[in-house]
Amino acid sequence: MHHTVIRDVPPPSHEDAPGLVTARGGKSADMSDVTLLILQDHETLRGMFAEVEGHRDDPKRAADVWADLAALLEVHAAAEEQHFYPALLQYVPGSEDETRDAIRDHDEIRDGIRHAQDAEAGTGPWWQAVGETREANDEHLAEEERDDLPDCLRYLSPEYRIELGTRFQEFKDQHPHARGLGLEDKDADRYVEQHREELTR
Repeated sequence: MHHTVIRDVPPPSHEDAPGLVTARGGKSADMSDVTLLILQDHETLRGMFAEVEGHRDDPKRAADVWADLAALLEVHAAAEEQHFYPALLQYVPGSEDETRDAIRDHDEIRDGIRHAQDAEAGTGPWWQAVGETREANDEHLAEEERDDLPDCLRYLSPEYRIELGTRFQEFKDQHPHARGLGLEDKDADRYVEQHREELTR
């Protein structure tokens, strides 16, 4: 899949970043901000994993929730790869390593989804695959919230984060239930190299 680097926008302003906020800071945050959209997905994903676990005695219901969860995991990862991480590579100094880590995390999550697809819902192997996916996802979300999202707040202006958020949400809307997306792994080194090459053109 070709990944598009966002261009033709004003450069981010470091001075704007501290003004972002949260309710704690006394300012209202724009819910189109890409960081807030990503955090919303994170909370939804955590809740859905808990819901799947809550249906251990009802394999059909667990499988139904899992189908929706697996689709959201893929569309969320693909939207980040299409819009969020290219922006970090473009504007956040030294973001190559954390981007590689994120892409590898996405691939681990996809591995778990594929393993679940290969097993019968409700069986031991299926629950093991769900657990592996949850573990990989939990680790990824924690790293993203600790490293990537704070970097986004620090280096990208509120206006640019809103533009990114619009693109991020449009991508998700264009792929309901991950329609049109595969579970293909990305080579993390090649992903970073490709976007670096595009930035130098």
